[in-house]
Amino acid sequence: MSLRSTIIGCLLVSMFAIPSFAEDATSIPAKKQTKAGLYLTSADAVDMLRDEDVVLLDVRSRAEIAFVGLPTRVDVHIPFMVMPQTISYYPEDKGYHLEMNPAFEMDFMDYADARGIDDDTPIVVICRSGSRSAKAANVLYDLGYTNVYSILDGFEGDKANTGPEAGHRTVNGWKNAGLEWSYSIAPHQAYPADRN
Repeated sequence: MSLRSTIIGCLLVSMFAIPSFAEDATSIPAKKQTKAGLYLTSADAVDMLRDEDVVLLDVRSRAEIAFVGLPTRVDVHIPFMVMPQTISYYPEDKGYHLEMNPAFEMDFMDYADARGIDDDTPIVVICRSGSRSAKAANVLYDLGYTNVYSILDGFEGDKANTGPEAGHRTVNGWKNAGLEWSYSIAPHQAYPADRN
């Protein structure tokens, strides 16, 4: 086999190894970048999630799941951030701060063991708008899961910068794309630590 044939063969293999729906990493805001460099939009994730072996992990808080809803395809909810025991209002941020869920890593590893998730199983992570999912994806990557995707626009999407909807999450996201979601949390979707 000639060198030219070998190079062409390698290029073809690499072209087909990258999902056609993965986003270009060079256009990703820094706070949404991940170590694995694997990204999807909500609309693109739907195509990938047709494969039942792909895991969809929702990492939003319990309150977000309860009051905003979740994609019907979610396999499990494990919050990446939680309310601290002592809750304080931060006027400079006009809100409350969350802290990292100290059980996140162990809860995911327990879930992965129970479900038989391998290190190379595709895992798609969703949050509100793509920042927490990136951080959670990095934690999973550090645990050895190599095929972790972050949904860039999240469940609610990014905020509009201008117009009558400025400041509201109307730009993109799972809900704004009209994808399937529900306020009902199926038993298998509930945070494992909260199940009776």
